[in-house]
Amino acid sequence: MAVALKEVRATGLDGVTLATSVLQRSRRADPLAGMWEAADVQWWWRKPQRSDEVEQLFWLDDEGPVAAVLLTSSANDSWQCDPVVVPGVSGCEPDVVWGRALAHAAEHAEAGFDVPVVDGDVFAELARRSSLTPGYRDSTGWMDAAERPAVLAPADGFTLVDRTQRPGVPHHMRHRSGDKVKQRLEQCSLYDPALDLVVEAGDGRVAGYSLYWFDPTTKVGLVEPVRVEDEFQRRGLASAMLTAGIDRLAATGAERMKISYGSEPAARTYQGVGFRPTSNATWYRQPAG
Repeated sequence: MAVALKEVRATGLDGVTLATSVLQRSRRADPLAGMWEAADVQWWWRKPQRSDEVEQLFWLDDEGPVAAVLLTSSANDSWQCDPVVVPGVSGCEPDVVWGRALAHAAEHAEAGFDVPVVDGDVFAELARRSSLTPGYRDSTGWMDAAERPAVLAPADGFTLVDRTQRPGVPHHMRHRSGDKVKQRLEQCSLYDPALDLVVEAGDGRVAGYSLYWFDPTTKVGLVEPVRVEDEFQRRGLASAMLTAGIDRLAATGAERMKISYGSEPAARTYQGVGFRPTSNATWYRQPAG
């Protein structure tokens, strides 16, 4: 018997809450399926965007959301569209969600949009048959917590701290994510200031930062983002942050860690601390008009 689904629309934090739920359910259904973790959506919330007021589409059964169309904009008015279907559910066909996703994105993204699709995903063949143009590719790597590396100390003259140790200091991501980044991150259920790490130089400048997200529902730890400022690169600071952050994730209860990357230098860094590539994705582009 077909399961009757309820379609709902949500904006703002209500949309983030439903997106969190559908992505958690998807991860529980399959340990590697899809592009995103619930924490990815919460990371996208860090700064105000036009998409905050755009309705996100969700389909719910008696247990909660089983599918979604998520739209996210960025500062340069580029848009990302993410169709989601929980593996193994009935009553919600991928081709239907895909069609709704493209129509919904076209309605709001006048400048065009991208749809990232993992190779072998339920949407992969639909993407190949569509009029979208394949473009940028990136990779995802996973690590079991039991196989995490030893924690590396930062280079001499640098100190690793977290936000709990600097509660009164303006947030280190404000220059790229805006003055509301602290407030917006604290609105996210999976944000933990003890997993928000900063490497400080001897004169107090921010040399690098990274953020780690633990999802107690899925036991997945997501690493997003990792950045070392240009002036301080090639000193092992990224590896020091990563090993410390991964260790904290494991101590918090994460059983597996995940990271995504799109360049060879990033691949070398992440694989150097133990991440193993598991999948690749293509970003399909729908141009303006």
